[in-house]
Amino acid sequence: MDIDYAIRKDEPLAITDESSSVIVALYERWERSNQFSVMFIKTKISTKMHGYVDQHEKVRDLFKVIDDQFITSDKTLASTQIMKFSSLWLTSVKGVCKYIMQMRDILA
Repeated sequence: MDIDYAIRKDEPLAITDESSSVIVALYERWERSNQFSVMFIKTKISTKMHGYVDQHEKVRDLFKVIDDQFITSDKTLASTQIMKFSSLWLTSVKGVCKYIMQMRDILA
């Protein structure tokens, strides 16, 4: 089974009485994949984001919310790393080698 099928493919048209068995099978495959993907994300996501996760039933919508949440986190992380980088002086670290290694660790 393709668990990521709902991520890769758009949601098929809703099932009607006139839908063929192929279309019904395709929709059921997408729906099952969507449910598994959402369930997996809900079990692996941070508890801080559960309020955002519980509001969405489609995996693509959920990815958009998660992506929007991390845009602000990237800015905060960049600001924190710049502060660490600028506050590290060679005089506060013993040895050039240790200084270079600490600078590398901040950027990694």
